[in-house]
Amino acid sequence: MRTTLFCKNPYAFGILKPLHNELISQNHEVKWFVPIDIVNKFPFKKECDFTTNIQKIHNFNNDVIFVPGNEVPHYLRGLKVQVFHGLAGEKKGHFRIRKYFDLYLTQGPYFTNKFKILAQKHKDFKVIETGWPKLDQLFLQKDLYHTDKKELLNKYKVKKIILYAPTFSPSLTSAIDLKDTILTLANTENLLLIKFHDLMDNKVVSEYKSLCKAIPNAKVIEESNIIKYLLLSDLMISDTSSVVYEFLLLNKPAITYKSKSKNIKWGNITNPKQLITSVNNTIIEDTFKDQRNWIINNYHPYTDGKSSKRMVDAVEKYIKENPIPEYRKLPWSRKRKMIKMFGNVI
Repeated sequence: MRTTLFCKNPYAFGILKPLHNELISQNHEVKWFVPIDIVNKFPFKKECDFTTNIQKIHNFNNDVIFVPGNEVPHYLRGLKVQVFHGLAGEKKGHFRIRKYFDLYLTQGPYFTNKFKILAQKHKDFKVIETGWPKLDQLFLQKDLYHTDKKELLNKYKVKKIILYAPTFSPSLTSAIDLKDTILTLANTENLLLIKFHDLMDNKVVSEYKSLCKAIPNAKVIEESNIIKYLLLSDLMISDTSSVVYEFLLLNKPAITYKSKSKNIKWGNITNPKQLITSVNNTIIEDTFKDQRNWIINNYHPYTDGKSSKRMVDAVEKYIKENPIPEYRKLPWSRKRKMIKMFGNVI
């Protein structure tokens, strides 16, 4: 099975790497498409076959294309599979059908049920629930960082590690409103780790880095993969970000600022002045522990680290029962958008 892992943004790397590993273990041919403008951020250059040239992807004559983003060129051969770039179903566009995909591989019942309703309406794609590949490593590495955590607690002489991971969207991010308050959490009791989204405004990142220079127990994390820090941390602070759900799946508490989620099963504040009290209360008593089970059961009930395998198995079964699409029928306006975004092929 000739397979392309299709990236448009750096967040795709961590999502698709577990899929790459599974495909290679099953002896499938795998090629990555990484646009020239983000290739310098691609961390797997030495271990993966990749190209920045869309013509080479066309010539590869794909059977399957896995896509965590919203778009994929209609003119590429192959079953076009949406694997999603997050768990934040409340974000604008998460359930928007853009007509690029033949198959949606969903993370859990909450998403599956909604997309199956949409599939009945549009009648041009299928939906199969598999779990999300990015989370394979989250569960497989669950016990990997105990020593690292002890070393950090000893090094900084603290009791807790707090992870601040805001979203990048200007209308949803807490990074501006919480800036002055969040840094006060870096004290003798807590180590504050700050992990920004790859698309966060560089001015915001630079300002935080500058402020952290004067605060010994506050660090901006440079690594693109957040999984290690999800596992190391005792508490997360965020906003309307998919990473909140990833943290909750570890059965650990989170606090959000002005979350737009329709299924809030955690502490949510609406005023920066509430942050310190909320954090202190959560450390003393995890009052949302029972409610988190609803998120775990509905958003991603798979904890075996085998979502990538379920994806590959689902796709293999699908293409045995259905012809591989030579291209995807799209309205003219969307075809033009794809050509403008990715270029054309011969």
